[in-house]
Amino acid sequence: MPKFIIERQIPGAGKFSSETLKAISQKSREVLCILGSEIQWIHSYVAGDKIYCIYLAPSEELIREHARLGGFPANSITEISNIIDLETAK
Repeated sequence: MPKFIIERQIPGAGKFSSETLKAISQKSREVLCILGSEIQWIHSYVAGDKIYCIYLAPSEELIREHARLGGFPANSITEISNIIDLETAK
C-alpha cells in the first residue's frame, strides 16, 4: 500500500501540551475507525509550527477525507517513493 507524508501547518504545534496532543490523536483515531482499515496512521513528528504525519493509504483522496472529517489541515500530501537509512549505505 502506498505510504504518504502529510505536512500540517498548525501554529504553535511544537508547544502543544501533552493533553492537546492526546486530544488530536484521539480525534484522528476516531476518524480512522470511521474510514475503516484501508487507511493507517503510522506516526507523526511535531516540530515548530508543523506536524508531519506518516500514513498508509490507497489514495491521497482518502487522506484528504481523513483531514476533512478530523478538522485537520493537510497542507501538503506527498507519496513516499523510497526510504533510505544507514542500511542503504552498505
